[in-house]
Amino acid sequence: MPADPAAPAAPAAPAAPAAPAATPAGAAGFAGTPGAHDPEAVSRLRELRAFLLDLDGTLVLGDRRNHGLTPLPGALELVDALHRDGVAVGVLTNGTARPPAAQAAVLRSIGFDLADDAVLTPASSAAEVCVRAGHERVMVLGGDGVSGPLVDAGIEVLPPEGHPKVDAVFVGWFREFGMDHLEAAANAVWDGAAFYSASQSLFFASAEGRAIGTSRAICAVIKDLTGVRPTIVGKPSRHALRTALHRLGVRPRELAVVGDDPELEVPMARRGGAFAVAVNSGTGHAGSFDHLGAARRPHLIVDGVDALLALYRSAG
Repeated sequence: MPADPAAPAAPAAPAAPAAPAATPAGAAGFAGTPGAHDPEAVSRLRELRAFLLDLDGTLVLGDRRNHGLTPLPGALELVDALHRDGVAVGVLTNGTARPPAAQAAVLRSIGFDLADDAVLTPASSAAEVCVRAGHERVMVLGGDGVSGPLVDAGIEVLPPEGHPKVDAVFVGWFREFGMDHLEAAANAVWDGAAFYSASQSLFFASAEGRAIGTSRAICAVIKDLTGVRPTIVGKPSRHALRTALHRLGVRPRELAVVGDDPELEVPMARRGGAFAVAVNSGTGHAGSFDHLGAARRPHLIVDGVDALLALYRSAG
């Protein structure tokens, strides 16, 4: 119906508030606030000299035996972008199924541009810890992935058999664990050997869902028998962070630590003074840090490394 020419003009609608700046897709927020990012935290992404990236649930997913690794969205591109910008890249996994160089070779076979020495495992930090402590003979519960870095460091490695005299016991990925191994390890600890664990994580992320790691389960039995608590040399320990900083040649404030497990990467980064980034593509989720104070939360939370790459590019 035509408007009445005598009717007064309607008052102008109030101006709409300015739209907030766009957030890259998949960016989940910071300090547990979905969709928001601290501009200062985002700008720091371009000031960092090195990125230390978790593997399972962050860069890749595989099966429960850590085989069949597949890159997650944005993982290859993030590593390439950091290399182009002259930023050092390291991969720190709590897995010890393979020696670091063998793990690097697997990652190269699926497209990652990573040198052998770019990959670190708890065995890498265990070797440094044992050398500093003067351990010359170490009983290893695990395969080549657990023993390799110790052998490379000049340490004599012994299998969990019989009742040998050793300086330390180191437990890693060992699905073949049995009663004979338990008896040998417990006897060594009863005799005064130092007791080290690659990881005390309950789970790691796989394409089939969360999978149980072996280190914690084995160490729990040994601890129950001996009463000795293991020293963790993988994430989130200071030993693991120290080894990574040494390998990458940076100070804590120059390093970003990126990972999916709320109990590993973020606590390690926060306690060590590094920049903490949580991804929700593995064992963690957007609300994993809501119960923590600001000083213990990640500086950034993103859905995955593809979203982290978008933020990194936007900061440039």
